[in-house]
Amino acid sequence: MSDVRRRTFLIGGMTAGLMVTGASFAGAATMRTGPFEVVALLDASGPFFLPAADAFTGATEADWARARRLDPGAFGRDGAWRLDFRCFAIRLPTGGVALVDAGVGPAGSPASTWAPVPGHLLSRLEAAGIDRADVRLVVLTHLHEDHFGWSVSPDGVPYFPNARYVVQRTEITALEQAGDEVVLSYVVDPLRHTGQLDVVDGVVCLAGRGAGTVTAIPTPGHTPGHQSVVVRDPARQVVITGDVLVHAVQLVDPDVAYRYEADQDTARRTRHALLDDASRRPTWLATAHLTRPFVPAEPGQPLA
Repeated sequence: MSDVRRRTFLIGGMTAGLMVTGASFAGAATMRTGPFEVVALLDASGPFFLPAADAFTGATEADWARARRLDPGAFGRDGAWRLDFRCFAIRLPTGGVALVDAGVGPAGSPASTWAPVPGHLLSRLEAAGIDRADVRLVVLTHLHEDHFGWSVSPDGVPYFPNARYVVQRTEITALEQAGDEVVLSYVVDPLRHTGQLDVVDGVVCLAGRGAGTVTAIPTPGHTPGHQSVVVRDPARQVVITGDVLVHAVQLVDPDVAYRYEADQDTARRTRHALLDDASRRPTWLATAHLTRPFVPAEPGQPLA
């Protein structure tokens, strides 16, 4: 493995200045950085419909072995890929909450054709003491079914009545060009109708200043308009990755491709850029689909 692909992921470790706490309610974990608290909320979990070896290409046996040590919960029987479907709530110091992604949704949502619905996001939020009316932002990393499920009800009513829903313009344009009426009619059109769709272009600071910021950054490849969210203080950061990486094997080797990436070459470049940035400062990766919600990333030698 070339030096650019070598990374250490410290399991059970602690990055200086970042506090990880065990949550007092099921299906959640919390982390603080600067003035922000990031709460990982498990919406659902279960096996993928393809074995891991069929979903990913380019991984060596050594890559799979390192990935297993990093995230053993992802490895089921007979090569099954077990994954979580996770959303993240960010408590803002000025009050209110930003929610990153909206899970698989209720029974009857578009994800019901392949994902374990109904999800549990609404009850997880309640257990965390977060009222849906207090959610001011819903940042959708991309418009795949397992990430927008709780955005609106099957009847087209937004679940978060006081939120603006942040989506990259490139994402919506790609769906319109492809004529994806399922996604457009289920989530985009209802949010346009209520005036809650907030279409953005490129890097956007969503909250904070000085002591800490919450910023949406384009991370294309998985979809054309994919974005991630960086929660940063002057010394460190939490990166809510979305689907820049969906399995630990893509952490130990960012060149490994995922079958359902819209543009695998762009996705590889994006992974390298995101992980290279993570190596320059204390960083936790907040992942949607690993069975570990927060993975500390440190520069150094490969995971032994």
